[in-house]
Amino acid sequence: MKTIFGVATAITRSGVAVIRISGNGALNAARELGTGNLEPRKAKLCKLAFKREAIDEILAIYFKGPHSFTGEDVVELHTHGSRAVIKKILAILGAMPDLRMAEPGEFSRRAFENGKMDLLEAEGLADLIDAETESQHRQALRQMQGQLGHIYEKWRKEIIEILAFVEAYIDFPDEDLPQELIDRLTAKIENLKAEIKNYLTDNRRGEKIREGIYVVIIGAPNVGKSSLLNYLAGRDAAIVSEHAGTTRDVIEVQMEISGFAVTIADTAGLRETTDEIESEGIKRARDRAKDADLKIIMLEAGTVDKSVLTFADEDSIVVVNKIDRAKSVEKNALNISIKTGDGLDQMLAALSAKISKKFELNETPLITRARHREALSKALASLENFSTEKPIELMGEDLRYAASQIGRITGKIDVDDILDVIFSQFCIGK
Repeated sequence: MKTIFGVATAITRSGVAVIRISGNGALNAARELGTGNLEPRKAKLCKLAFKREAIDEILAIYFKGPHSFTGEDVVELHTHGSRAVIKKILAILGAMPDLRMAEPGEFSRRAFENGKMDLLEAEGLADLIDAETESQHRQALRQMQGQLGHIYEKWRKEIIEILAFVEAYIDFPDEDLPQELIDRLTAKIENLKAEIKNYLTDNRRGEKIREGIYVVIIGAPNVGKSSLLNYLAGRDAAIVSEHAGTTRDVIEVQMEISGFAVTIADTAGLRETTDEIESEGIKRARDRAKDADLKIIMLEAGTVDKSVLTFADEDSIVVVNKIDRAKSVEKNALNISIKTGDGLDQMLAALSAKISKKFELNETPLITRARHREALSKALASLENFSTEKPIELMGEDLRYAASQIGRITGKIDVDDILDVIFSQFCIGK
């Protein structure tokens, strides 16, 4: 396997840049650049030079495998963040035999292949790098530290233990499963099913925290939807006009509210119209409202728009704007005036509280990706199919499939795990 290299920091002007080299040839490659002998885990000040041409004064650190990020020999060159320096070092490394530029994610892939992290931890690392909000940071850190993997691995091992009992009796087809064993297996399966079901009914909170929460502002024309979006964004993101039908498409703005990544969408005003383009905008508004995580339903003081209120549910905040012009007639609504600023702080506080309550991070790590949810759903379906009344071979197949689906999440799929349990708990052939 070739030694790989790549820039571990952004390629831009900066005080320091880090070039990482990983593989059996890492130490020799560093020596070719003039680092001399490097001791593991000791930073060394070096004057890099190649063919008598000075390059830079750097710090070099050697991590001897398997005690490194990738599990291989790794050398990190901490250079000055000059584009010219980085370009020159990469060109020299690329010309060395048996070295090549790393592909995207290849350092992390080698870490996974060498047992330094599982798939969940690798995904958590990627999420941590991409995290922009407090909630994304906390969730990614939990996953990278293995908290999510511990849950899935616990379920996988429990299924493998049950499978071990079943596999043991496959070799003795003339013997029926003892009733005591049937009762024990049934109870364990029921407990597992209940835990996985409960875990899956999470309102996709983890995925929403990672991808961002979608909030839609919906209402009739000229109630102040675009003005509210501009207030929340802190800039003129949408055109504001007294003419009805100005907003014809969905305008989205990304922001952070209470530590969560949120996308706020301004939509076309809901009304009957013969204008083809406006009609399409209204259709999109209705579709976005149906798919939204939260809705801000806007009304105008002094009017009652019952058609808009049909969108109201537990995931909605009803806001009555223009209270500077008329009194509000809607109960259980927040009264505001975007023009004067009255009630806007209370409205933002209510929105923040709604988001925090719906998507709060609790002690149990959440599902963060669709592939995790799909695998858990398939595992649950297989456990639902399990029955002690089936032929024992089919019982084993249901359990094997469930274990393999959970193993796909972490990347741990190994039939030897079943043999380990059998040989540790049974004396077959003794």
